Amino acid sequence: MTAADPSWELILKYFPDLSEEQQDLFQRLYPVYYDWNVQINVISRKDAHLFYERHVLHSLAIAKLLPFSDGTMVLDVGTGGGFPGIPLAIMFPECSFHLVDSIGKKIKVVNDVADQLGLENVKGEQARVEEMKLKYDAIVTRAVAPLLTLMRWTAKKLIKKSDQKINGLICLKGGDLNQEIIEAKAKAKVFNLADHFEEEFFETKKVVWVKKW
Repeated sequence: MTAADPSWELILKYFPDLSEEQQDLFQRLYPVYYDWNVQINVISRKDAHLFYERHVLHSLAIAKLLPFSDGTMVLDVGTGGGFPGIPLAIMFPECSFHLVDSIGKKIKVVNDVADQLGLENVKGEQARVEEMKLKYDAIVTRAVAPLLTLMRWTAKKLIKKSDQKINGLICLKGGDLNQEIIEAKAKAKVFNLADHFEEEFFETKKVVWVKKW
């Protein structure tokens, strides 16, 4: 495996209107993560060659379905190595992204990636969301916790009367979510990613949007 293995042009397939700067940033993304992955296991090494499909494009499903307006303040809960927050920050340079995780070494990666790419709209912080004081227009997560748990963690972190069209809790999840949504008593809108992306990976993947509760 080399730093040049995955093709970043998969992103262009679904987002053909990217600026030259955005194309450059997406192209530079994998080499930075590759260098970090040699040191610590930021992403699964067995599918590192599918980095752009399983990490970047998966994160950008939110951009495809629920694009943020300029000025939106977004919190990424349990960001790990920076997903979905880093790809979304490249896609929406006029929005601010606060990426939090309880594991310090992962936030070290997040901040280094942001520094190397010059992403001034990204802030990484080691924190537990339950203890945070700031409020946001939207909260994003990827496979972090059951929906009910996420709603409990984040209910007081949302601007209740956000003037942004896309607000609330947006989760990247997989599999059958019916019971999870019932248990959460959530008024959720569910998007099947297989309707928008043709790669097999997305067959069971979904975006769940809970606007308020």
